[in-house]
Amino acid sequence: MLGSVVAGFVAGLGLIAAIGAQNAFVLRQGLRREHVGIVVLICAISDALLVGAGVAGAEWLARGFPGFETVMLWGGVAFLLGYGTLRFRAAWQGGAALMPAQMAAMPLSRVVTLCLAFTWLNPHVYLDTVALLGALSMHYAPWQWGFGSGAILASFAFFATLGYGARWLAPMLSRPRAWLVVELAIGLIMWAIAAMLALRAITSA
Repeated sequence: MLGSVVAGFVAGLGLIAAIGAQNAFVLRQGLRREHVGIVVLICAISDALLVGAGVAGAEWLARGFPGFETVMLWGGVAFLLGYGTLRFRAAWQGGAALMPAQMAAMPLSRVVTLCLAFTWLNPHVYLDTVALLGALSMHYAPWQWGFGSGAILASFAFFATLGYGARWLAPMLSRPRAWLVVELAIGLIMWAIAAMLALRAITSA
């Protein structure tokens, strides 16, 4: 059980830590100390709902369609390898940095609207949380919900750290060299998970 939670936490953190508009928005709110708690809760609860949908959906598909688990396993391996490769490519190219937008203060209603848009209108969030994490969770049965809980915990931890630790994180995250290390770490994590899943599939065949 504990192993599945740890695996979900690592996988979730690796996926969510990539540079994106949502993370920049959370960092911006943290720097300005504007509605930080609301923003963190919206992002984390949204991830929790999406991860839950992914785990439940994958469990239902696995019961209804024999062989689906194997297909999703190797599909997940391929995606993780590709995703890790993209992170290595980003590190090689360099120049990336997480810079919060310089905007005037916004009312709560607009902050909530923008936060929901950054979260729910991002197509990658569905691929990462619903499809990929849902598929990966099946390989930790009967503790698939432990895996999902770990991924959800990673979301809460990441967004809380980014929002409330923004003033300390911003100088580091604004430096391309720091993000080179982040991108390399994410790439290694994704490849390690892919290798673990592939080894499990081969040994259980």
